[in-house]
Amino acid sequence: MTQPKLLRQLGVFSATAIVVSNMVGTGIFTTTGFLAGDLGSAWLVVAIWFVGAALALAGALCFSEMGINLPRSGGEYVFLTEAWGPIWGFLTGWVSFFAGFSAPTAAAALATSEYLGYFYPALSARNAGPGLSLGFFALHFGPGQLVACGIVAAFTLVNVVGLLRAAQIQNFLTTTKVLVIVAFLGLAVLVGKGDWAHFSMPAARTSTNSVPVQFILSLVWVYFGYSGWNAAAYVAEELRDPERTLPRSLLAGTLLVALLYAGLNVVFIYASPLESMKGVIGVGAHAAGTLFGPAVAGTFSGLMAFSLLSTVSAMTIIGPRVYYAMASNRAFFRIAERVHPRWKTPWIAVLAQGACCCLLIVTGTFSSLVQYIGFSLWFFTALTVLGMFRLRRRPGWKPLAAANLAFPLIPGVYVASAVWVLSYMVWRQPKESGYGLLTMAVGALLWMGARRWGLGVGD
Repeated sequence: MTQPKLLRQLGVFSATAIVVSNMVGTGIFTTTGFLAGDLGSAWLVVAIWFVGAALALAGALCFSEMGINLPRSGGEYVFLTEAWGPIWGFLTGWVSFFAGFSAPTAAAALATSEYLGYFYPALSARNAGPGLSLGFFALHFGPGQLVACGIVAAFTLVNVVGLLRAAQIQNFLTTTKVLVIVAFLGLAVLVGKGDWAHFSMPAARTSTNSVPVQFILSLVWVYFGYSGWNAAAYVAEELRDPERTLPRSLLAGTLLVALLYAGLNVVFIYASPLESMKGVIGVGAHAAGTLFGPAVAGTFSGLMAFSLLSTVSAMTIIGPRVYYAMASNRAFFRIAERVHPRWKTPWIAVLAQGACCCLLIVTGTFSSLVQYIGFSLWFFTALTVLGMFRLRRRPGWKPLAAANLAFPLIPGVYVASAVWVLSYMVWRQPKESGYGLLTMAVGALLWMGARRWGLGVGD
């Protein structure tokens, strides 16, 4: 029986919507409160988001060039396999299963519960209870965790029964998200009760690191906010005219998000001084409350919670396509290659990722998930961009004009920045870095074991 294949049915708008949905959401709506305590300066908080935007654009340009030359679903898996060999392709898929997609989806679902906590305080992380300690981690079965798992389960089901239906929901959620942010920014400036003097009010720093060191470490939070700039590369096999659609969607999505992030951070600080923002996860709801009062703040909290759903949706679309692409090339467990005969979706991969998300929701905290995600994503995107230098030596390779500007400046800056951040994370945050390295080590052992025992991986 012939294995069903994925269909090319996504255009520029849908691909850009996937990029925007992957980027806008959990990071920007949750991390500025942590940056406030770490950096202590309003101007540094704004500046670090511009640095993150520049790095995201550099990465998007490099991925665009690799994507138009290798227009297959899988993103980093395809690029790393071609540049460095199959074991690195397997490792990026293995790590992505946990840190690249399942953990960010879990974090987005938890953030949605946090915003819903404005209406139902029991859903907030502050009211989750101590949890059941199991040595290295604790299990949390509070109302917030249960709602987050329910959100993941709903989008998992939608993505099992068809990509086109999921993409239509995705487009609606993304459009709603952008409209909510634009309305929030406009009303904040026109009628919000903020104060520009907040930009000159420092906050007492909660970090013991020097400001330059902490700025480097805090790039992990910002990179988490920008993660998703490479999203369209994961569904390249389902894009119409990928040579045109892929670079346009990656660049358009990244530029749009950079503008939105700059505006949101300015409004957050305009709404309240950094001192009152420190450690607040639902920073958007906090800003809405000070700008508009409790009645309007409730409306925006609900809309922000709704907009976060698009991040869960986008991650549920993209992640399984990575595992599908890997399994199709015998670089991952073959069961991930299964395409549903009726709905033409990689349904086993979708269900497996949904189950992993729920496990992470009940075992991790929001902060630990972000640090774990950040370390792993920095490592593999940097290795992917570094591989571009090798791939460019191939006959017939087509350089992207924008990425070719002052080559090797753009990929060089991205790789050097990643090495800098990763080095400081290993030094200053060994626990989260250790979990990331442990995930890679387990993946390497699985790869070698599968090769040795003839399990079909890497053959």
